[in-house]
Amino acid sequence: MQRDEYAGPLALRAMQSLAVRAFPATGYRHAGDLAWNWCLALDRADHCPTAVWSDGGRTVAWGWLELPDGLMLQVDPERPELVRDVLDWAEATAAAAGPGPLSVEVAATERAVIEALELRGYVRETGGPGGDPATGPYMTCLGRPLTGDLPPPPRLPDGYVIRAQRDDADVAGRAAAHRAAFGSDRITAERHARMRATWPYRPEFDLVVASPGGDIVAYCQGWYDEVNRTGVFEPVGTRPDHRRLGLARAVCAAVLHAFARAGGHRAVVQARGTPPIRFPSGCMSRWGSPRTPGRTRTPVRAPPGVRPCRPVRRPRSPPGARR
Repeated sequence: MQRDEYAGPLALRAMQSLAVRAFPATGYRHAGDLAWNWCLALDRADHCPTAVWSDGGRTVAWGWLELPDGLMLQVDPERPELVRDVLDWAEATAAAAGPGPLSVEVAATERAVIEALELRGYVRETGGPGGDPATGPYMTCLGRPLTGDLPPPPRLPDGYVIRAQRDDADVAGRAAAHRAAFGSDRITAERHARMRATWPYRPEFDLVVASPGGDIVAYCQGWYDEVNRTGVFEPVGTRPDHRRLGLARAVCAAVLHAFARAGGHRAVVQARGTPPIRFPSGCMSRWGSPRTPGRTRTPVRAPPGVRPCRPVRRPRSPPGARR
């Protein structure tokens, strides 16, 4: 067994190899999701330490910290004992960067990870922004088959057109549309251009909607896993001043057809299930198939007051209490 540590997600392809292999069992961590997160980590290596565990040249686990308090991880379903090793590394590395709880986002299908977290004293996060008071924030997987007849993309308003990105100006416009859609400055033209050179990016799955004036006002970025024949949307957005025109629904439908032409069997999207931001999940049913809620991501957080570097079996007792 070998563990390699990196400043930033430098071993992206090694992590993606496990994501592809584990996807049929977990329905989570699509290779395209990791490429998208890699884009967001560019120029932030000191905030994104990673570690990869390999056995005989085969990736069997990885951890990816978003300092100061976030962790993504994946473990080969056939090697559940490695969850402890990943958490040991993550808690020690996060503690070295500063005190405070550590939040981990997992899928309900990752039972070994959830059980290991609960044994260490982690608890489900409840309430807070975007969280239900009882269940906390969560994401849900929506999907539909790509086999059989797909409905045609909806008609666009006059003058709008769906197309691929053609030049540097389109790349810059696509990045600007994302910033406007999400109110975020993380996606720059440079970052988007570098992501376009990252496996498994393919331009036929990254479509935009151009307005009558030629501006890029909506987009759907798709990622396709040839091994599992599964496409995922990440991300989708529309500029605020062009919403309620059906642009996102139309461009997503166009990407569905692109997945199908590539030989895809299924398309999925990880949608926020709670306010204040909610994906219009009815889109899946509007595209001719009952929507299929799937595995949810369950955020868990180390108990308040527990330092991440100290594995715990239960939350700390209140002052003066006896165990």
